[in-house]
Amino acid sequence: MGEVKHLVVAKFKEGVAVEETLQGMAQLVSTMDMVKSFEWGTEMLGEEMLRQGFTHVFIMTFNNGEDLASYLTHPSHTNFIGTFQAALENALVFDFPSVVIKPPA
Repeated sequence: MGEVKHLVVAKFKEGVAVEETLQGMAQLVSTMDMVKSFEWGTEMLGEEMLRQGFTHVFIMTFNNGEDLASYLTHPSHTNFIGTFQAALENALVFDFPSVVIKPPA
């Protein structure tokens, strides 16, 4: 198995300081060597009916499943996840092996 992706689609609670949460996440992943890459963005085109209030997506790439497991059980992650979950109204999480059809240029 090759790279593994950790995808989180988030709906934040109303009134939450999202920027602070994003800064905390950026600080977390910058100290974790097992995280190969980290990307995030906000929904820009979907109709409300389709996005159901979800506004942010976070994608982490790991070299393998062992690195993902190491990240998920790391004390820094377990400390941060409580803060992150408290800011969320709802979330979808998917961990999956990456199947690349067209690699980046």
